[in-house]
Amino acid sequence: MPVFKDDKRGTWYVMVWYQDWTGERKQKCKRGFSTKREAQEWERSFQLQTSADLDMTFEAFVELYTKDVKPRLKENTWQTKENIIQKKLLPYFGKRKISEITTKDVIAWQNEQLAYRDENHKPYSSSYLKTLHNQLSAILNHAVRFYDLRSNPAAKAGNMRTEERKEMLFWTKEEYLKFAEAMMDKPLSFYAFEMLYWCGIREGELLALTPADFDFDAGTVRINKSYQRLHREDVITSPKTKKSNRTIKMPDFLRDEMKDYLGMLYGVKKKDRIFTCTKSYLHHEMDRGAKAAGVKRIRIHDLRHSHISLLIDMGFSAVAIADRVGHESIEITYRYAHLFPSKQTEMANKLDIERMGK
Repeated sequence: MPVFKDDKRGTWYVMVWYQDWTGERKQKCKRGFSTKREAQEWERSFQLQTSADLDMTFEAFVELYTKDVKPRLKENTWQTKENIIQKKLLPYFGKRKISEITTKDVIAWQNEQLAYRDENHKPYSSSYLKTLHNQLSAILNHAVRFYDLRSNPAAKAGNMRTEERKEMLFWTKEEYLKFAEAMMDKPLSFYAFEMLYWCGIREGELLALTPADFDFDAGTVRINKSYQRLHREDVITSPKTKKSNRTIKMPDFLRDEMKDYLGMLYGVKKKDRIFTCTKSYLHHEMDRGAKAAGVKRIRIHDLRHSHISLLIDMGFSAVAIADRVGHESIEITYRYAHLFPSKQTEMANKLDIERMGK
């Protein structure tokens, strides 16, 4: 056994040889174990990992999953996954061998999540339960696809609940104009909400905008990045999806407004953010403006819904709208189907004419 006592520190360490993914033979040293048994357990787990042996624990496999998946994801996406893994999956499945996790184990874990109640006796939402299950299933799918696990017990168990759709709130143009008037006392707030409503951009896309993104001759704004606040630092990432990379044509009045706004900013450089506020600031301003204008309070993201519903009302197609807001047209058709005018009567009338004409 390559396990040794460090007499100076009174701890144990492991010295082990292994073959990496290129076939090269390498040595690894791991120190700081308080007992020989702990060192031996780590050494066994490491050997199982390097040989991709599914007798390893779920906890050990998560380390492999992290190495494989984390570099391919945005930092904020990985943070969400890691939070679920650490708080909801490892405490339950951590010490179990991944090859021995059964559908019954998954159902028992699901029942624990379903039984949860917070201090106000509220259960987890259906959407959160779905997210928890999807993360467990993603890890086990990874084991199936790349490490020869026979099957995914989470897929067999099925999800806990169907996700309830959050109510889609939106403002009419008249409601928005009342709100916008109440925002005029603070230029940063007013122009930020103008961009959100009249362009239908996401909050992170708004907060990442720089003067270089605007072409006032063409009347366009380029969306090619998103702002996040991670680990108390400002982080600029790529947009949510490939489709989100787009150039939006602004109405003339908005082009003029944004030109005025950039003219107010002292010493701003081409690559500087022009809306240097936080998401919480915008949420606070939403509260203030809705109350002052006497309109219902909606979420920041509902301004995007408001823009899309306005375009639908103006008669634009799902394809045209999807191109503007960075969605797939199928998503627009599915999510906003109830807002599109029905063609059923027109279809029936034409079928009548077609039948009678023959």
